[in-house]
Amino acid sequence: MKKKLVFLVIALVAALIGFFLYRSGLPFVRQVDLRLKDARFRLRGPVAPSSSVIVVAVDNKSVKEVGRWPWSREVTARLVRSLADCGAKVVAVDMVFSEQQGEVQDRALARAVAASGNVVLGYFFRDEEQKIDPLALEQIAAAKVKFLRIEDGVSAVPLPEFPSLDANIPVVGAGALDFGFFNAIPDDDGLFRKSPLLMMYDGNIYPSLGLKALGRYLGKDVMVDVAGFGVRSVALGSLSLPVNEQGALSLNYYGPGGSFPTISAADVLAGKVPVNALRGKLVFLGTTETAIYDMRATPFDPALPGVEIHATVAANALDKRFLLRDGRTFGLEMACMFFLPILLAFLLSNAPRTLVGLVYFVLGCGFYFVLNYLLFKHVSLDLSVIFPIVPVGLTYVGAEAYRNLVMEKRGRYLKKAFSSYVSPQLVEEIVKNPERLKLGGEKREVSILFSDIRGFTTLSEAVSPEDLVQLLNEYLSPMTHIILEERGTLDKYIGDAIMAIFNAPLDVAGHAAYACRSAVRMLDRLATLNAEFAKRGIPRIEIGVGINTGEAVVGNMGADMRFDYTAIGDNVNLASRLEGLTKQYGAHIIVSDATREGAGDDFTFREIDLVRVKGKQKPVAVFELMVDNHAIVAPFAEGLALYRGKNFAGALRLFSELAEGGDKASALYAERCRDFLMDPPGAGWDGVFVARTK
Repeated sequence: MKKKLVFLVIALVAALIGFFLYRSGLPFVRQVDLRLKDARFRLRGPVAPSSSVIVVAVDNKSVKEVGRWPWSREVTARLVRSLADCGAKVVAVDMVFSEQQGEVQDRALARAVAASGNVVLGYFFRDEEQKIDPLALEQIAAAKVKFLRIEDGVSAVPLPEFPSLDANIPVVGAGALDFGFFNAIPDDDGLFRKSPLLMMYDGNIYPSLGLKALGRYLGKDVMVDVAGFGVRSVALGSLSLPVNEQGALSLNYYGPGGSFPTISAADVLAGKVPVNALRGKLVFLGTTETAIYDMRATPFDPALPGVEIHATVAANALDKRFLLRDGRTFGLEMACMFFLPILLAFLLSNAPRTLVGLVYFVLGCGFYFVLNYLLFKHVSLDLSVIFPIVPVGLTYVGAEAYRNLVMEKRGRYLKKAFSSYVSPQLVEEIVKNPERLKLGGEKREVSILFSDIRGFTTLSEAVSPEDLVQLLNEYLSPMTHIILEERGTLDKYIGDAIMAIFNAPLDVAGHAAYACRSAVRMLDRLATLNAEFAKRGIPRIEIGVGINTGEAVVGNMGADMRFDYTAIGDNVNLASRLEGLTKQYGAHIIVSDATREGAGDDFTFREIDLVRVKGKQKPVAVFELMVDNHAIVAPFAEGLALYRGKNFAGALRLFSELAEGGDKASALYAERCRDFLMDPPGAGWDGVFVARTK
């Protein structure tokens, strides 16, 4: 009960810390939260937008067929007229004609805009002061919000405000149906997650291009309600758009660029648009050609055409697919922020070991992530991802810290008792899971490595006992370090021999490859040691390494007063036999077929024989791990095939040539071929060599 109470207090403190971070809005934590929210879009994948919204794009095809951008306004005029002829209900132009191009060209576009009667022109707010045509300002002023309700006592509206703008020249703007700004404001990390629907200029509130176009399409005026905290609501008739206090709409993106039905401007000009493709539609006209660079980075696409942001505003409204952050999201976030850490604390107080506690923590986080994603995907609720998880993480860390502090004394005792004769990895395993300290073991797949110094008896007679001990220490120390660095566990020293286990007691993916890499590194290090020994007059050392992969019983074995973590079984014995075969074949490293298969493609092997080792009836294919002279692999394999096919004369020619280069295995086979040519094997000969010694 005391432990449960302590864990409950930890959970409540963690929840309060999480709530403080939530309310303080630390920039770094907010950025992490935004990035996690972005991942939900990519996980959800693209969805189909409203069929009422169409993008007509000045794309790569248009630039190639019509000409470089910007086009003559006579061409743009033809495009506007063609859109009207195709039956587009409203055409929102995501571009501004702020400079004169020529009287003929400007008037051609002006006539097309006026004749169409459905064109909403864009303009752009600027921070830089500049001279503006009064007539152009008068045209823009007509587009300001007229239905505005401001709560009593409100003296300022917290909207983005600009001192100047780029407006369309009056002759072009005179016939426009309406106007809307096309400014976009990114978040601090440069991504566009919201679209500003309202901005201030000269004391008035102006709607965006997407909002104005949507209002004209629905036949509704923009209505804005301003409270003391900021914008309370933006509405088009009965349709309310859920904006934040700065009048920005969170965008529920449909996908990367091209998610909207898109028609090339070149096809519109050429009359290649299918019948009724644009009839009654809300059309957004803009540039998508990359070289023109009207691109925006979004959660879905690092280069989304800007025109699709305005289209997303309109489609979200027509689909009623708004990304919602309101009282519901706040309530759910608060509930998760307090309920989840308390639930985790209860589970952790009953967890028998650290691993189980980690599973509870992962499951708790996973539950919230799944809940968050499902509410986003199906209900469009924009819940925070990181903030409800922060108290869960703090609860887990706090509870585990308490658990470890309480158990620290016992852990120190266990480390002191066992670190002198077992590997550091095993010590950590014992400290974390003391119940595993018992006689017996478990069956698991491991890779076993045996290495032995060849001719050690002769070497021991050539040097004094003191020098022999020093030599062994200088040899065993670096070899042991290599094994540990390659994630192996040193099992034991057997005189001058080393036994190592890979994939026990801890799981090591690709353990066969680690064992092979250890063997190769041991030979490389031995070459360096031999160079140092030669300078001191110490005889050269040669070693053989045998590696086998398979199931073995591993665990703490021995007597009650002395444990030894080791591996036993036929596969361990086979590894030892393979090490013994290295002398016979003149190979440095011999591995079993199972090890070769598990080692992957980073090593070169050659099959050297089928061997029936002492103590086993089933023959084993053995391979040499090649550390040099890779060129002999293919001819040796050819000779081996001839040998097993009883073509001993052909095999003898190949093996003799290879033996002249110093390959002992080839010399061995050449001798066998000579014997078989003199005394051919019987009909039941299977090519298996029987090893009579260990």
